[in-house]
Order: sequence, then C-alpha cells, then structure tokens
Amino acid sequence: MRGPVVASVALAVMTIVRRSGEHFGSSYTVAVPVVMVASVLILEHTITLASPLWERFIFFGGDRTDLALLQNLEERLITQNDLRQFLEAVLAAVRDHLQSPSAFVAALDGDELSLVVATGSSPLLKDSNLSEVLQVINRDGNGDGEEYAWGDYWLFPLLQPAETDEGAPILLGLLGVVHQSGQVIVSDQRQSLAVLLQRALVALQDRRLQRSVFRSLEDLRPQVDMFQRMRAVGRYDSKASLLDETLPPGSDMAEWVRDALAHYWGGPKLTQNPLLNLQIVQQAFKNHNDNPANALRSILRQAMDHVRPEGERRFTGEWILFNILEMKFVEGRKVREVATRLAMSEADLYRKQRVAIEEVARIILDMERQTQANINGKEVG
Repeated sequence: MRGPVVASVALAVMTIVRRSGEHFGSSYTVAVPVVMVASVLILEHTITLASPLWERFIFFGGDRTDLALLQNLEERLITQNDLRQFLEAVLAAVRDHLQSPSAFVAALDGDELSLVVATGSSPLLKDSNLSEVLQVINRDGNGDGEEYAWGDYWLFPLLQPAETDEGAPILLGLLGVVHQSGQVIVSDQRQSLAVLLQRALVALQDRRLQRSVFRSLEDLRPQVDMFQRMRAVGRYDSKASLLDETLPPGSDMAEWVRDALAHYWGGPKLTQNPLLNLQIVQQAFKNHNDNPANALRSILRQAMDHVRPEGERRFTGEWILFNILEMKFVEGRKVREVATRLAMSEADLYRKQRVAIEEVARIILDMERQTQANINGKEVG
C-alpha cells in the first residue's frame, strides 16, 4: 500500500493534471509537483489511519484481540525519560510540602537498590552506598505508612499490596527526602504525602511490568524461531519432521555455547541462555535442585569432558582444545596467559578456541538428539 499503490496513484494524478494543463494550452503547470507531493502525503496519512481498521477486519477471533493489543503496546509503553520526568514532578511536590532541599527515588532490582532519579543537592546520597538504605529498611521497621530514619533523610518504602490477604507487601523501591533537624510531619502534610507516594508507587509498578515485558520478549525470540521452523516443516511431514526439527541450527548452538562459556561461573549469558530450553538441561534440573545455572553448567562440563582425551592431562597437541576450554573458561585465565602456556600466538588461540566451541556445540547437539530420541521412543512405546 505504501509503495506501489501510493506511487501509482501519485503518477496517475500527476498525469491527469499535466494533460489537463495541456488541454488548456499550458504545457507545464506549477500544479503538477504540488499535486504530486500533496497526493503522496494524503495517501500515506490515510493509510496510517485506515490500516488498523482493515487489519481488524482481516484478522478474526483471538487474532483480532492479539492484534489490537500489539497495536496499542507502543502507546502503553513509557520511556526512561518519561519515567524520570514524572518522578521529578512527584519529588518536586514532596519537597514543596516538606520544605526539603533534596529528594530521590530508588528502585529495587533484585536484591539491590538502583537510583532512578534525584533532585536538589544530595551530598549524603552521593557519598553513601544505597545498600545501607536497604539495610535500614530491613532492620528498622516502624510499620506501614511510617517513615524510616537514615541520616538527614526520611525514607518512605514504596510497597505494592499483596495479591492475597495472607501475603506480604512487595517492596518495589523507596522515596527519600531530606528533613530539617527536629522537623515533624503534621497531619495535612502526611495526607498529601500519602497521595504523592502512591503516584511514585504506580510509576515503579509500570517500570517493573515494562521491564518484565522486555525480558519476556528477549526470552521468547529463540523459542519463536524454533517454533516457526517446526511449523514450516510440519506442513510437509506432520510426524517425523516435527520430531527432527526441534533441534536448533549448529550456528545458533555455537553462539549460545560461546555465550554460556563466557559466563560459565555466573552471569546473564548463562542464566538467560536459550540452551536452558534443551531437554538435556531440563532433565538436569532435578539433579541440581531446579537451579538453571547449575544444570546448564553441568551439561557444559559433560560436553567438555567428551573433548578431553584419555589419560593424564598434558600440554601436547591432542590436548589443545580441552586445555583452551579449561584454562580460558573454567579457570578464567587471560588470553595472553593461555597463549603463552600453550606456546601459540593469540590469533592461533582464537582460531583454536572457535574450533573447541564448535566441538562442544556439536557434542551438546548429539546429546540432545539422543535424549529426544529416547523420549519419543518411550512415548511411542
């Protein structure tokens, strides 16, 4: 619509205007470029306005609902700049009510607090570790709706209500504001402050939900790619092909293995790796107390042990691939140190490292293929 249709209509309108000018005795008229530009702009804007309507008409049932949700997703998302501007406005109102020179909002990400926005002059905050703030919250509880004392700051926890009556509120972050010596919050100030704290809580709730959506989309990408491959193959063979095409391509597997080995002892490339979706890793969960990192690490260890030659470890040619894996990823040594120990250049080390990673990926693919064959054999039997 935006390409051939718009171009064809614009050329047709331009031709009509030019020939109309010739009919009236003018071989060229200024109206030709003006009408052409205007027709392109009008058509593009019309397509933008009308496309949601015909898309909803084409997609029926649950697809129509999903499409409407995706179309509205962009409007529902907030940027980091939008979040900061909103929280700055909240902090400005808090400072105005409490006559405070400084305030901040921090969000709880995992087990650590991260500063989202700070206003005014806050030397205490800059010189202190936010982990101390979290310790104060965990240690000195005054009850719901009460503030905590931390130096010259009042700390107000931003608590999300529990989903059930028996559950405990969830700490999403906190709001800190500097107070004067001997200052007391009066009743009117506390009522206004409660409303402002609720506004800040809503902002952090939206922030957490949005981050969860983005993480889900990142985790979903490799699974969707695999699903699309299986769906395409299933059109031609609904049985055997679907059983065979559950394995990822070798190039993807090598990249995933490289990422997992880079964070072998912990990190997002290990804990969020697509290799966690493999059947062999899923089965290893039971032997590692449902710990994904330990389960994946054990599979990588098994694959590296297959690369290891028999006998006592040596630094000979047949041991190069295993020694690179062991020294570089397991022991965490630097590239120069590994190259010196194995008597090779760094360029040669990188080439051999790529070969070693591809070998580990091939072994994991073989292990996964054998595991799937066993599972499918049990189901058929």
